Amino acid sequence: MEIIVYKPYLDPEFESLIERVHPPRVCIDNDACGDCTLVKVDSANKHGILLEMVQVLTDLDLVISKSYISSDGGWFMDVFHVTDQLGNKITDESLIHYIQQSLGSGRRGGGNAKEVQTCLGKVVGPRHVSTQYTALEITGTDRPGLLSEISAVLTELGCHVVSAAAWTHNTRSACIIYVEDASRGGGPITDPDRLTKVEEQLENVVSAHHGNGSGERKRVRLSVPSASRTHTERRLHQLMFADRDYEECGTGDYTTESGDGDVDRKMALELDGEGSWTGRTEVSIESCNEKGYSVVRVRSRDRPKLLFDTVCTLTDMQYVVFHAAVSSNHSVAVQEYYIRHMDGCTLDTETERCRVTQCLIAAIERRVSHVCPGLRLDVCTRNRVGLLSHITRVFREYGLSVSRAEIGTRGETATGSFYVIDLSGNDVDSKTVELVRKEIGGTVLEVNKSSGWPAPTSCSNGSVEYRSRFSLGSLLWAQLERLSSNFGSIRS
Repeated sequence: MEIIVYKPYLDPEFESLIERVHPPRVCIDNDACGDCTLVKVDSANKHGILLEMVQVLTDLDLVISKSYISSDGGWFMDVFHVTDQLGNKITDESLIHYIQQSLGSGRRGGGNAKEVQTCLGKVVGPRHVSTQYTALEITGTDRPGLLSEISAVLTELGCHVVSAAAWTHNTRSACIIYVEDASRGGGPITDPDRLTKVEEQLENVVSAHHGNGSGERKRVRLSVPSASRTHTERRLHQLMFADRDYEECGTGDYTTESGDGDVDRKMALELDGEGSWTGRTEVSIESCNEKGYSVVRVRSRDRPKLLFDTVCTLTDMQYVVFHAAVSSNHSVAVQEYYIRHMDGCTLDTETERCRVTQCLIAAIERRVSHVCPGLRLDVCTRNRVGLLSHITRVFREYGLSVSRAEIGTRGETATGSFYVIDLSGNDVDSKTVELVRKEIGGTVLEVNKSSGWPAPTSCSNGSVEYRSRFSLGSLLWAQLERLSSNFGSIRS
């Protein structure tokens, strides 16, 4: 006998009813503070809304120096203290309109927000992810030359790399590569047999030095263009998290507190520059029994995209941020979050607290290692099929290992940034950099050892412009983002 179970019909528009009845209100205030713009947002609350707001602001290269968040009672209220990368208030009318549309009523379905140019020259559109090309996601054990081998196989298979991002952390690697079918004149790869062949060849590369043992964690996946693709950098966090790169993080920097106020006092002193700090990311977690929250405090070196990385991690781990305060001073950032899990539970077990601590530290370290962030090489040259394969092959031949990479192409120009170290994990000497510069043949520029901060630059006929407070690399990176819609240079 067949049993038929009927489920009630739920209109997919019902979940957005409150937001449509009470659309977000966005206020851009340039009068309240003398040195920054206040971006105030009032909105109906939902899971992930904080990440959406932070993502919009950071994709615009805005510096978030302070933020105050409250989302109790079904309503979300937030105040962001922001400037552009040059330390100026936000006065450009097109940028203000874009923020209002992207954070306000225009947020659903893209609204009327148009592309806008940031102070670094980057063009930002309503979506910060490629929806035109085949997406390749790879995770596995990191090793020197892996990106070179992957790009070489793609070139042999007639796949042109349009843009890519690669991260490494704790012996694990993850990359997202957008490709088009160069063998058929461009466009995404649509033939299922061809997709399968590319996947199989890349599977062989990823597992080449590890055999096919069941203990080796690896993943290769190609997907056709989709409007529902996740923000590229959020997706990289998700891939690294799924690959458990956090397992070796932070046990020595983890503390639980009884809530007697000592942590508040200690962090306040350090934010004022009066306390000692090792320079490593530290996390403390305590219970706020009176209000039913867990309080997570993160102290780390301030850097680009910091707020995005931590909020992204908490959101994807299914935690709800009810209140938060974020501030930075003397290059030290302190973030405080009052959270519960989506099921309403607090972080009551030592296992869960340790896992949250590890994941937060991993999220911060993936982008900039506290041990050896590497030397940054910025490339601006003529675009051609196989360019990434050529550049990474040169790196490998000169004993350089890529710890992080972000590249993009458009038309006849390709621009990218590579963080490289030698095979021993140390900084690269200047002689090697000069040899690499000559071998590649394009414009390869050495940047000082990175502290994680971006710096504006321009790339035109090989010319370079320095500006105060920034390194050479950011100007080239701004050019990259003007050429590619897949990545954003964000400081928060």
